[in-house]
Amino acid sequence: MLSTDTRDPAALPRLLLTLLAIALLWPGIQLSELDLGVLLHADSQSEMGRFVSTFWPPAHDRDFLQLLLKATLQTLAIATAGMALALILAVPASLLASRALSLSAASHGGRPSLLGRLLRWPVRGLLIFLRSVPEIVWALLFVRAVGLGPAAGVLAIAITYSGMLGKVYAEIFESTDQRPAHALLQAGSGRLASFAYGVLPNVAAELLSYTVYRWECAIRASVVMGFVGAGGLGQQIDLSIRMFAGGEVASMLLTFLLLVLGADQLSRLLRWRLT
Repeated sequence: MLSTDTRDPAALPRLLLTLLAIALLWPGIQLSELDLGVLLHADSQSEMGRFVSTFWPPAHDRDFLQLLLKATLQTLAIATAGMALALILAVPASLLASRALSLSAASHGGRPSLLGRLLRWPVRGLLIFLRSVPEIVWALLFVRAVGLGPAAGVLAIAITYSGMLGKVYAEIFESTDQRPAHALLQAGSGRLASFAYGVLPNVAAELLSYTVYRWECAIRASVVMGFVGAGGLGQQIDLSIRMFAGGEVASMLLTFLLLVLGADQLSRLLRWRLT
């Protein structure tokens, strides 16, 4: 006779995990002093409504659009130049931090030697340090070093994103099948050739997707760093907010939305071409 018990056997573990998540989340909510009830207060709603109402209509006069175009191009230049500099450091650092091209791993069944691990630790430590400091902190430092303007934003993105890219690239290299690269190494191939023919073809789409995503993040970061004087759309948004020019802020936010949508479509197109 078939059993009529329709209870989910995983219901109790899921309930326990949910209760555990709530128990861990509750102290964080208390420490963050989160109080959503403040948003329901009449004075808070009226103040937010008054601020948002200034966003319409978006500014569209000729002089402002020229300024907006210049700030947008500057934002793209900051993100692109910062990413280019980050790649110059991240690519070799990721190869040094990864075990994918380890000669000892190739000759000992995938087990790297102690010397190889000791040589990789400083590189990984450097990558941890570079990405542990937020880019806005680097921007504040470089604004004092090189002055106000986009150069500070480029350097801040280059420093922080080199650590992020280097870490993820190394993990991507190690997550793929190592046997083709190890076979090439054992056959006498050089490390770069082994990487180009044994590793890169398997991870190219993932590398490209993550790089474009980080470029999109760099665009957002360049806008945030503009509030500390690093140029681009962020600096113009800060100036417009200070002058209570809500229409200008709305136009710049719409432009920023189009930039993110464009980056997303570029990522889709590149992934489609590689698959």
